[in-house]
This record gives sequence, structure tokens and C-alpha cells, in this order.
Amino acid sequence: MSILAIDYGKKRIGLAVSSTFIATPLESILADKPEDVFAKISEIIKEHSVGKIVLGMPLNMDGTESGMTKEVRSFAGEIEKRLQIKVDFADERLTSRDAQSKLALSEKNWRKRKKKIDSAAACLILQNYLDRKK
Repeated sequence: MSILAIDYGKKRIGLAVSSTFIATPLESILADKPEDVFAKISEIIKEHSVGKIVLGMPLNMDGTESGMTKEVRSFAGEIEKRLQIKVDFADERLTSRDAQSKLALSEKNWRKRKKKIDSAAACLILQNYLDRKK
């Protein structure tokens, strides 16, 4: 059973999938049409035999809920309702910043890097989740 990680954003949604204990980034998807988002997630679930989704929970640095938290919880509810799959939450504090730092080492073009940041953040969310479950 694979696990799909999602780094939810208003413009782009980063995705990563596990194969045993290693997280691999997938291509980000645009968040402009909800039907397309859920169709793509459904495709990935089937293609990778996903049994669980880990959704990054946007928290403030002090651990309190942020303005995006309600939107992420709503998105999780839609996933569970539409796709009939369990969603767990994982702290996503600093993952985008860490992803950007790591990508800067290998990708000098910031436009190309910008397209990869969300999925790299999802990959970090998933790897942290997997490491805690070991």
C-alpha cells in the first residue's frame, strides 16, 4: 500500500507518493478546477495503489492553526467523501522553505524551481510522516 502526500495550495497542489519507506515527488497540479483536482488525485490513487493520504496541515510557528487550516480541513473532507479514502494530517511547518533551499542546490532557474517546490514540499511532508511511523 502506498501513501499519497498532498501539499495543498490555492494555486498549485504538490503531490508525492511513497514506495515502502521512500517518498518520491510527483508533478504538481493546478488548483483552479476542483473537478480536475479530484480526478487527478483519483488517477494517482489507482495508478500507485494508494491506501492513505497524508495532507500537510498549515500551522503557525507556535503550533496554533493558521488561516489556511479551515480550507485544508474542508479539502480533506471532500477527499474522504468523493474518493472514499482515509486522510491523515501532518505538520507542514517550514517544508516549503526547506524544499526551496534543497531545490536551489540543483535547479538554478527559479521559474523551473517554482514549479517543483510544491511537490518537493509534499515529498518532505511524506518523508517526515514515514520517518515518524518507522
